[in-house]
Amino acid sequence: MAKHKYKFNQESLSFVKVKRSRKQKFLNFLTYFISSIILAIIYWFVYFSLFDSPKEKGLKRQISELKVNYEIIQQDFNRMETVLQDLQDRDDNIYRTIFETEPIHSTIREAGYGGSNAYQNLENLENADIVINVKKQLDMIMKKIYVQSVSYDEVIDLAKNKEAMLAGIPAIQPISNKDLKRTASGWGYRIHPIYKIRKFHYGMDFTAPLGTDIYATGDGTVIEVESSRRGYGNKVIIDHGFGYKTLYAHMNSFNVKQGQIVKRGDVIGSVGNTGLSTAPHLHYEVSLNNKKVNPVNYYFNDLTPEEYERMIELSLKSGQTFD
Repeated sequence: MAKHKYKFNQESLSFVKVKRSRKQKFLNFLTYFISSIILAIIYWFVYFSLFDSPKEKGLKRQISELKVNYEIIQQDFNRMETVLQDLQDRDDNIYRTIFETEPIHSTIREAGYGGSNAYQNLENLENADIVINVKKQLDMIMKKIYVQSVSYDEVIDLAKNKEAMLAGIPAIQPISNKDLKRTASGWGYRIHPIYKIRKFHYGMDFTAPLGTDIYATGDGTVIEVESSRRGYGNKVIIDHGFGYKTLYAHMNSFNVKQGQIVKRGDVIGSVGNTGLSTAPHLHYEVSLNNKKVNPVNYYFNDLTPEEYERMIELSLKSGQTFD
């Protein structure tokens, strides 16, 4: 900036030096100063709008690395889910099938985890959505791993008790029936002999003379011995463990008492004609996990495949039960 300012004098046709007061000098200085600051601010804004600072570059690099790591973690989670699903399928469809126990229900495997406020302390973090999502996935996998661990503990116990389970399964016929001629009425809809109505028959009937021996079809504990003139008449119920129970009805006499431990093949009583019965016979039922099942599927210690087919055929021919 020039130290002096000149003004052209038209009368004298020459430049005349202009004298400025201190006030003018201060105002000029202030004008230049403010203009410089404004220009500097404009330059700073334009620069930082178009170019990142070293700190911003570092932060963006960290964010990019975190996103890559998140994607890797997500892939690991997916692989863990795949492996865990395979373990669950093997558990339900192989191991538990071998030991004849129910698979774990999906409502248990997919049970809730955490709670409404479980992730509240994470909501104030940077990238809270990512952190909370990862935490939820981790909690879900940990829950499934815990359920699977408990399931394997149960399978191990079942394997240890396999011999006892095989002995407890009701696997023989409840009376001597080598030629299968005593097979009277099987599982399914039949005509009730007294009420003459179509009714589902939840068991099998075996005709036999009064006093014919009745055998326990598997190891177990006698949990009920009842004398009655109605319904099943005189009956015995045996708990074989592992979800199995058997019922022997319309008996003539008992050879066991409540609480007694019996072995497969032990004589527990004799055939009778008590309760709602129209002829001497044994009504026999098998239940698994408190649900009645077809007894004909459990004679694998007694019957050859050909005899099994023959028994099914005989049990289906009868249109009426004896009880």
